[in-house]
Amino acid sequence: MLKFLKGIGLLVLFFILTACSEEEVKPEDRLTQYLDEWHEQNYTEMYNLLADTSKETYPSEEFIDRYEKIYGDIEVSELAITYTVPELEEEDTVPTTFPIEVSMNTMAGEVNFESEMTLVEQETEEESNWYVQWNPGFIFPQLKDGGEIGINTVQPTRGQIFDRNQNGLAINAEMYTIGLQPGLFSENETEEKEQIAELLDIDVAAIDGALAPDWVSDETFVPLKKVSKDDPDYIDELMAIAPVVTQDTTGRAYPLGEAAAHLTGYVGKITAEELEEQEAGTYGQSDLIGKRGLEQLYESRLKGTRGVSIVVTSENGGSTPIVEQAVQNGEDITVTIDGELQQTIYASYQDDAGTAAAINPKTGETLALVSSPAFDPNQLSSGISQTLWDELSNDEQSPLLNRFASTYAPGSTIKPITAAIGLDNGTIEAEEGIEINGLTWSKDGWGDYQVRRVSESSGPVDLSDALIRSDNIYFAQQTVELGSESFVTGLEQFGFGEDLPYSYPIAGSSVSSDGSLDREILLADTAYGQGEMEMSTLHLATVFTPFLNDGNMIQPVLEADEALSQVWQEGLVSSENVAVIKDALRQVVVASNGTAPEANIDAVELSGKTGTSELKSAQGEEDAQENGWFVTYPSEEDIIISMMVEHVENKGGSHYTVQKVADIFEQLN
Repeated sequence: MLKFLKGIGLLVLFFILTACSEEEVKPEDRLTQYLDEWHEQNYTEMYNLLADTSKETYPSEEFIDRYEKIYGDIEVSELAITYTVPELEEEDTVPTTFPIEVSMNTMAGEVNFESEMTLVEQETEEESNWYVQWNPGFIFPQLKDGGEIGINTVQPTRGQIFDRNQNGLAINAEMYTIGLQPGLFSENETEEKEQIAELLDIDVAAIDGALAPDWVSDETFVPLKKVSKDDPDYIDELMAIAPVVTQDTTGRAYPLGEAAAHLTGYVGKITAEELEEQEAGTYGQSDLIGKRGLEQLYESRLKGTRGVSIVVTSENGGSTPIVEQAVQNGEDITVTIDGELQQTIYASYQDDAGTAAAINPKTGETLALVSSPAFDPNQLSSGISQTLWDELSNDEQSPLLNRFASTYAPGSTIKPITAAIGLDNGTIEAEEGIEINGLTWSKDGWGDYQVRRVSESSGPVDLSDALIRSDNIYFAQQTVELGSESFVTGLEQFGFGEDLPYSYPIAGSSVSSDGSLDREILLADTAYGQGEMEMSTLHLATVFTPFLNDGNMIQPVLEADEALSQVWQEGLVSSENVAVIKDALRQVVVASNGTAPEANIDAVELSGKTGTSELKSAQGEEDAQENGWFVTYPSEEDIIISMMVEHVENKGGSHYTVQKVADIFEQLN
């Protein structure tokens, strides 16, 4: 009997424990489960928690597929859902309807709404549980009574770029979209396509590709290319071809064309790779993006923000807004460039390759940045044929290369800086003459290597004479005595070895490949701008500003609203030494033995320094390329032009460049 009672007790205990382990599921528990799945956007699991009546009304595709499409299309992120437990009058009553709050971010901004979610109890043979009563109003309240989600977009107007005089560098202009109406092709279709391709500078294959889609019919307007309205004869020639039709549009135009191509850059259709690099939702697959130059540099400010509205469209055509983001047009930007000067300098190159920069030495304003030869940004923006692109890419003069953003050996134009460093260090005494004999000089241990100068001296060579005649031996000897450590330190004070503090990405200037001058021959060569020294044309113009600003080097600026007359490096040259160097730079132009007699013009009084850099792999190499330099400023001291022309070896060396700069000043005055 005792064993029997003991067994009964254990059985009762088992049922008690089992009952305690199977606690009753409350509506709130199921609501929490549903909201967790909603937050994770697990739509299948959400659907499994719907009441049978909801499932009968809304099949799974109208729930799962619709959520996925709507949330995907409007780019839902940061989804959050909270609920409140209502207070009930009867204490023992379990709440089944709960107020909820939903918030999310979308492509058009933040959306918040409130609703009520009711749960109903359903019994099966296995269990009794709670399920959600659902309708489309839980996607958005505006969908409760039906309707579809629509997305309306308004593209922003791209900001424009203007020069200092508010002349356009990159503008939005009225254009024609040249297109085809396929049904208008004549029996000479092949010939007509060839004519169109030639006039539009595109490939026939591109025309065939545009006509290929299934949606193209005989009456369809098939766009090919945007063209300017400025050449009516050209438009008439196109329109004379039977299938050609036009539509009015706007597009990007570059009034200075090739003269400012590398500066302005251009816009083009965004590539898949570029799209992947951008923040999600900021660009569409057909959007334009800055490809080079200022268009790329200022892209985030120029592009603007598209306007987006998310609406519910009813069957009768009416629409109810959910959220709207107003369009923000791009910002207009003004730079310090003088468009007229930019064109004048570029035109002076004609068929020559090279680069030039012009700045105001007092304010630092960049007046011109030129790279020659160039390309037409209008062609690249509106669409260029593969044939023409290949021509540009394979051209031996490299018109796609941005030379003003690159660095080159400055040649003897660096000598005023070498002089300033030596004077400041005390190694160079301005009036002290050095006996130099012959056209070459070498030190013991240099082997066959010799420093050469272009002319012999008639007596001891002092600093002025060395600058006027551009005596390589003088500067090599003085710098060897100065020592590499002091010379490198001096060059670093002039901005070598650091990034140019400038908004446009321009390569930094370097003393050598590793920043040191650990070989005496390299030190000697660097003194007169050879060796491994490289500079950008803008930096070269900038290092001359201490001679016009009481020894202070002015920081160059590009954007019109930047602070002017910012000092990059202070006190580089004393007033006494400035006077010595400036006098010598004037004599470079006017003295009978100066190296820039072509700049001695009546229109304006010029001073400056010439330089010829030799691109030789070994001393004595014949037929090596030579680049001719001239850095100059007028007596008014309101502009410095630094100019380099490539391949002057058979054109008179730096004299060829000096003549070009002199002609520019003749035109400016």
